[in-house]
Amino acid sequence: MALVTLKDISIGFGGNLLLDHINLQMESGERVCLIGRNGEGKSTIIKLIHGNLSPDNGEIIRQKNVRIAMLPQGVPAGLSGSIFDVIMNKSPEGISPTPQPACVRQQHRQAEKIVSQMKLDSDIDFAALSAGMKRRVLLARALSAEPDLLLLDEPTNHLDIDSIKWLEDFLYNLSASLLFVTHDRMFLRKLATRILDLDRGSLTNWPCDYKNYLARKQAALDAEAGQQTRFDKKLAEEEIWIRKGIKARRTRNEGRVRALEKMRETRRARRDRTGNVRMEIQSEQRSGKLVIAAENISYKYLNKDIIQNFTTTIMRGDKIGIMGPNGAGKTTLLNVLLGKLSPYSGTLHHGTHLNISYFDQLRAQLDENKTVHENIGEGNDMIMANDRQVHVITYLKNFLFSPDRARSPVHILSGGEKNRLLLAKLFTKPSNVLVLDEPTNDLDAETLELLEELLLDYQGTLLLVSHDREFLNNVVTGTLVFESNATVNEYVGGYDDWIRQRRDNGVPAATNVTPKSDKKQHAVKKQNKLSYKDKLELETLPGIIEGLESQQDEIHQSMSDPAFYQKDVSEMNKIKNDLSAVENKLESAYERWEAIELLKKSFEK
Repeated sequence: MALVTLKDISIGFGGNLLLDHINLQMESGERVCLIGRNGEGKSTIIKLIHGNLSPDNGEIIRQKNVRIAMLPQGVPAGLSGSIFDVIMNKSPEGISPTPQPACVRQQHRQAEKIVSQMKLDSDIDFAALSAGMKRRVLLARALSAEPDLLLLDEPTNHLDIDSIKWLEDFLYNLSASLLFVTHDRMFLRKLATRILDLDRGSLTNWPCDYKNYLARKQAALDAEAGQQTRFDKKLAEEEIWIRKGIKARRTRNEGRVRALEKMRETRRARRDRTGNVRMEIQSEQRSGKLVIAAENISYKYLNKDIIQNFTTTIMRGDKIGIMGPNGAGKTTLLNVLLGKLSPYSGTLHHGTHLNISYFDQLRAQLDENKTVHENIGEGNDMIMANDRQVHVITYLKNFLFSPDRARSPVHILSGGEKNRLLLAKLFTKPSNVLVLDEPTNDLDAETLELLEELLLDYQGTLLLVSHDREFLNNVVTGTLVFESNATVNEYVGGYDDWIRQRRDNGVPAATNVTPKSDKKQHAVKKQNKLSYKDKLELETLPGIIEGLESQQDEIHQSMSDPAFYQKDVSEMNKIKNDLSAVENKLESAYERWEAIELLKKSFEK
């Protein structure tokens, strides 16, 4: 007998049914991933199985004495005491049924075992923990009940990469059955033995891996689209026929009229698939070739070293991922590099013409008490998007906000909707440096993939903090990684490249070299320190570069004037030659600066 069976379940909260006559069976030993767009009802299914919610119609059958535990998407309010107190709560939220007094001693032993396995300090105050550690404690509490079925709603949210890898391995070896919701595609691939797809109220079973699911799902959608196109064409033909009038009251015509009425009813009942987010990043004039140069910067907070002697050079077009454990200082590093925090020691230099857009993981840029419309329009009905005026409601439709949803207050939105709204707000402003601090939390897989494509095509510079390993692999060209003792090391490539290069694998860790695979290597003289000439050149080059970039901008502006093409041909050629000469000097200046920086770093090793 299945652990849990859902038979013909329906539930709605106004409008279309959220779940429309779905069926599901969970067997022993399965690891099932539940996939669907934000707002489709995945969390609702989790709550129905656990018993926190009752369906409007249908039946839920649970095996006798089955133990079901749930890790909710958020951290419940009101939990207090030590980690062990929270785990041993006599009626812990997320456990069904509630343990009986006779089981408390057994649960105590199991809790001690889980605390040891999960490397938790049982005496630490729960309220003082980070969001990621709180979720680890809640998972320990669920596991202490020794469940037959474990329900996980976005278990990787707020976890750092090491914690996600630990959780993957732990769940892979767990004897309990799993039903989990996740946006982390690497996590999904590692664990899922089959996939459930929730789409427009219907639940479809896909007994295959994620790669095959994507191919088969797309084939099914293509077939559905073809069928609907043929149906709509036939319906249009019948509507034309009925408008011309029925020539004779014959049985055949009456049957055709009834068939048309049935077709109309079928079309009204059709639930069209939610479209994809349509995002565009507004372009801005190019920044200078140098974006950020940091030299031996350190930062302390409450006398604790966060960053120690970090050196990097970030050039225009670099896409840099920042990784590290929760609390290591990733957001602090961003703020130091952007100049929002002053380094304790060392020097920081910004290039010219920087226009920075910042995605804050805490969503401080959103006013929770204002509507979605007000957050984007800031009092206006029209906004500028890519040099054209667009109505706020029209713009928000590109981010899957219906007109009704656009007039809703932000505080009622889901986590995924808030992240989509913040991206929408961010992309109303032109930028050439894009800073994203944990943008992937709560976004569904389709929106994640679209954001990846957008960032790959972005011509500016990207600084990205993320724990999504596949997202990092697909987007970044280099990584800055917090590893030990406030040390930040720099690597070429994404997450998998870091794994191959890190010290733990016996390969020497990368030194602080700008992560560009096509960077020219310059020969360096064997000497112990920079010469006086080199030092002087290093000090004066930034000013020279800024002057050359200003000349370059002036020439570009003159060439963009329509009057430029009314000049004499010889004068136009002279201006073009001047531009070429300035660009060559600029390239040489950058290469010389880079060569001296590399020489200087070689002496510091």
